[in-house]
Amino acid sequence: MARFRGSITKVSRRLGVALAPKAEKYLERRPYAPGEHGQSRRSKISEYALQLREKQKMKFLYGVLEKQFRNYYKKAVAQRGVTGDNLVKLLERRFDNVVFRAGFSPSRAGARQLVTHGHMLVNGRKVDIPSFLMKPGDAIEFREKSKNMDAVAESLNKAPESRIPSWIQVDKAHQKAVFLTVPEREEVQEPFNEQLVVELYSK
Repeated sequence: MARFRGSITKVSRRLGVALAPKAEKYLERRPYAPGEHGQSRRSKISEYALQLREKQKMKFLYGVLEKQFRNYYKKAVAQRGVTGDNLVKLLERRFDNVVFRAGFSPSRAGARQLVTHGHMLVNGRKVDIPSFLMKPGDAIEFREKSKNMDAVAESLNKAPESRIPSWIQVDKAHQKAVFLTVPEREEVQEPFNEQLVVELYSK
């Protein structure tokens, strides 16, 4: 299954936002782009470059490659409502993202690994596809052999209640969760501007 295999810390520094927990400390120490001229780049950014940067932020935050991201955009255009809002909602419905949001993993990359390794069940059935789109009422739990993993317990213990969104109900004691509803755009706090992405694809 295709995924990004480069340095997420370098990408984070280039885009100016922490795309994974481990990138936060690097950004604090080196809040500038990587490379020999990273600290001296002060040129004005074009409109196209701004739009492209926002698309890159979204792609790397959710762990989606270009072809799949474009397909999400096409789905968002075909749906009723605001295209940008629809795009964010589709990405938030991804199975690996919901596992991350529920606190079962400290990162989306870790959540993706839990899914692809077959540890997770949706409504009692094993689902190992990270891009599987969750529907309201879908229940998530670990398969019997994967219950009570130390890494999951540690992640849940460290995840404050305030980090778990209102659209996911989590039972920490039994390591279960329910996807209650598709979140509204204003409920998703992420460092990107999806409207610039819509403008980029609309050209």
